[in-house]
Amino acid sequence: MKSAAAFRIVLVTAPDLKCARKLARAALRARLAACANLIPRVESHYWWRGKLEKGAEALIVFKTRAGRLAKLEKLISREHPYDTPEFVALPLAAGNRRYVDWLARETR
Repeated sequence: MKSAAAFRIVLVTAPDLKCARKLARAALRARLAACANLIPRVESHYWWRGKLEKGAEALIVFKTRAGRLAKLEKLISREHPYDTPEFVALPLAAGNRRYVDWLARETR
């Protein structure tokens, strides 16, 4: 079994569900993530170029191996329509042994 600490949860927002699906499929095909959860209709509020903005987005929650982060970030940066796409990686502190083993197999 791999230690859960070897894995990351990555958050990426996209302008819509169509774009989120495209990014998720690209990451999965490249084996840069074992799973991508798409959450449609997230309302985002943020500062952008000195103005308070809001917009509808889709959130992608990737599950990946820490060693795949750089390649996943490169793919997201290349394929994403935003100038500054969100790419936030969080450590996985613990996880079900079978699930963590599955993550390891699918991100080889």
